[in-house]
Amino acid sequence: MIKLLLALFSASLLMSLPGWLSKQQKVQKNLFIRLLEVLVFYCLVGALGFAFESHIGNRFPQNWEFYVITLCLFLVMAYPGFVYRYLMRHPKGKFE
Repeated sequence: MIKLLLALFSASLLMSLPGWLSKQQKVQKNLFIRLLEVLVFYCLVGALGFAFESHIGNRFPQNWEFYVITLCLFLVMAYPGFVYRYLMRHPKGKFE
């Protein structure tokens, strides 16, 4: 369990490293990189959920429908962050 949490923490640090290194510069990410980030975080959250489930007891087998529904829920729950980041107006220079 600790190994999984350590892997999750290190992956999130590595994905946020470009933002830390270039605070003054504008970071440009294309659509492919942003979709890859969402997919990586979805897989990390899924692995964490499977670890909790198998630690508690039996791990239940899932079909493809389970993964499609959880991916859709993951995207729906990420939408408020997208709205705050890209669609709301912020003071000049905050997110540029």
